[in-house]
Amino acid sequence: MAGCNHNNTIRVGKPKWLKRSLPTGPEYEKMRQLLKTNKLHTVCQEAQCPNQFECFSEGTATFMILGERCTRNCRFCAVDHQPLGLPDLEEPQRVAEAVALLQLRYAVVTSVTRDDLEDGGASIFADTIKEVRTKRAKTLVEVLIPDLQGDRAALEKVVAAAPDVLNHNIETVARLYPEVRPEAIYQRSLDLFRLVKEMNPMQVTKSGIMLGLGETRDELYTAWDDLLKAGCDILTMGQYLQPSKEHLSVVRFVEPEEFEELQEQALARGFAGVASGPFVRSSYQAEKLYRKVRRRLQAAL
Repeated sequence: MAGCNHNNTIRVGKPKWLKRSLPTGPEYEKMRQLLKTNKLHTVCQEAQCPNQFECFSEGTATFMILGERCTRNCRFCAVDHQPLGLPDLEEPQRVAEAVALLQLRYAVVTSVTRDDLEDGGASIFADTIKEVRTKRAKTLVEVLIPDLQGDRAALEKVVAAAPDVLNHNIETVARLYPEVRPEAIYQRSLDLFRLVKEMNPMQVTKSGIMLGLGETRDELYTAWDDLLKAGCDILTMGQYLQPSKEHLSVVRFVEPEEFEELQEQALARGFAGVASGPFVRSSYQAEKLYRKVRRRLQAAL
């Protein structure tokens, strides 16, 4: 994974293993219509996730709350930014109703970053968790949250709502933050995990990293060690895919065999669970990974 200056990057075509069929069918159409009817957004659609057709067809989705526009402009992300409106206070209830209607065993809730809000939207996350638990108590809930600008009080609101998994993606290695995530701070994201474990040592935590942006292998290892030291339990790694010509170019396509190798290395490094592959995203097959990790963590007690 040699480093690279993105301004001089030569565009390369996608390899064969990144070509996927797009399944549809009744479950996919049911999900699509439900989201439209209930005025709900999914990160699957907004971020052009390559797994959305597969997940929709299986009756699962990652709900995106707090609107469809972001206050930040990360150079890898397809989600629109600015202008913004006030949060929809009825959104948590609508998400919970959709979860109940679909009888989901596992619900993932994420959001755009809302630096314009006093608590970064933490209260809406907490309300969504509570509403899902009220409407369908047996559903496991994972939240994928922004850094909340390092606000401890805001983070406490989310942790107090007791999600089954608290996820926050560091996205890339420290060196690439100014280019990839210019409005984020690497150490602030690491501190989020440390604070979560201080608030609730039993909280299962998770983070994700994109590969192919120019990171070196040593930089990746350092990021793993930083996450483990901060208290991260689960790691996901997937291939960065360029959403448009205006976004960062792909520096390198990582082969499936290398993803498998990295998964074994990350597990040996100390993560309780790892999902690694070209199409892996934060919420991809999240239920299976959580259940596997939960059993390991309980066995270690």
